[in-house]
Amino acid sequence: MSENKSFLRNIIGEYMSKLGKKNDKVVVVNADLSGTCRNKNFVEENPHRAFNTGIAEQNMISFGTGLACEGFIPYVFSMAPFLTMRACEQCRTDVAYGNHNVRMIGVYAGVSGGISGATHWAIEDCGIMTSIPNIAVFEVSDANQAKNLLDYSLKYNGPMYIRSSVEPTENIYDEDVDVCAGGSTLVMDGDDGAFLCSGVIVQYAVAASKRIREETGKKVRVIDMYSIKPIDKNAIYEATKTGNVIVAQDHNIYGGLGSMVSLVIAENNLSTRFKVCGVPDKFVAMAHAGYLYHYFGIDAEGLKMEMIKMLKGE
Repeated sequence: MSENKSFLRNIIGEYMSKLGKKNDKVVVVNADLSGTCRNKNFVEENPHRAFNTGIAEQNMISFGTGLACEGFIPYVFSMAPFLTMRACEQCRTDVAYGNHNVRMIGVYAGVSGGISGATHWAIEDCGIMTSIPNIAVFEVSDANQAKNLLDYSLKYNGPMYIRSSVEPTENIYDEDVDVCAGGSTLVMDGDDGAFLCSGVIVQYAVAASKRIREETGKKVRVIDMYSIKPIDKNAIYEATKTGNVIVAQDHNIYGGLGSMVSLVIAENNLSTRFKVCGVPDKFVAMAHAGYLYHYFGIDAEGLKMEMIKMLKGE
């Protein structure tokens, strides 16, 4: 792996040790996956602040809610499909209904689980979590952004869901990158079109924008919509002024970032060419994540081709 890349689940899991030193109310709850979620350092350093519920995600969420009720800041970790689907009722009724300060960390976002197959993919999680009141939904794309989001989570009031790919991602940001609920980050500027994306797909959108500029001279902006809910409406308004907007997501084309952006465009009668690129609404055979991103057209080449077609009015 290039030195300019990071595995975000490693970054998040390992950073919990530093987060625990910053606030003694931080606790970690696992469902028998501390190794998979990479938070073993925190568990070993803070045995009195680390809990393992076993393979029982529903109990994990309820247990985390109880800790929040007692004034702790629980970070509950699991694979995104298990956390958001197996424990969906607990996320809604226990965490969100009471607006408790539970931080739910889901790794294996999108199809990054690759050859583990559909059981370990999370192509519905953002659709589920954005539809539950009170839960703020984030997706990180870079190591520094992930660390700063965790720091921000110490002071945020309310439930948070943070999804993370297990694929390597390019290091994009400086250490002081700003992160907040309802925010976004302009990664590349341009007035001919816009990619709105999050997570591992940001690096592909950046590469696509660079190729478009080299091949056509057109300048396409890239906006990292790391806060999926609440969404940065102003960033969407500005993107539509280019007349060509593509949302790219490692998620089912229905739900998640694409639906959040579509809602803003429709409700405000914004005019633009528009497309959501993501995982089609069907089950497909398992494969490595890189192959799947290419197959679905959400890698750099696929996004480049879609934007060029849009720029041509096709």
